[in-house]
Amino acid sequence: MSPDVVQRLLRTADWNADAVRDQLRGHVLGRLHPSAVRIVDETECIKKSAGWAGEARQHTGSTSETDKCQIGVFLLACAGAARALMDRELYLPRAWTDDRDRAAGMALWSALATRPTLVRRMPTRALTAGVPARWRAADAVQGCAKRLRV
Repeated sequence: MSPDVVQRLLRTADWNADAVRDQLRGHVLGRLHPSAVRIVDETECIKKSAGWAGEARQHTGSTSETDKCQIGVFLLACAGAARALMDRELYLPRAWTDDRDRAAGMALWSALATRPTLVRRMPTRALTAGVPARWRAADAVQGCAKRLRV
């Protein structure tokens, strides 16, 4: 299957991203080693064109500059050489959510959430779904957030 076919499917199909996430997590859960480490990471996607959900001029850790980008936070499970994406959240900056027309159709809970809040939601969902994790790790940004430490 070509990348164009997959991109067309993702762009035009009517699907629920959270349901897909839950189904993927269930698939991975049956194969995940009990000693898996949950890792939270924040990643920026630099954008050169306008119109992307959540894109705004904001600080990017990868370039240490302010660029037009999207910021996502991700929860991964790692055990040995195995790695799996378990969850994701798109950060919506204030510059984006303050524009009601631009933010139309976005869930209210995502429009009001800081990055640490988004990060706290993902392990909670993972625990509720029964994802084992003896250890948690985070990148430098999220690892310094006092509310995320136990």
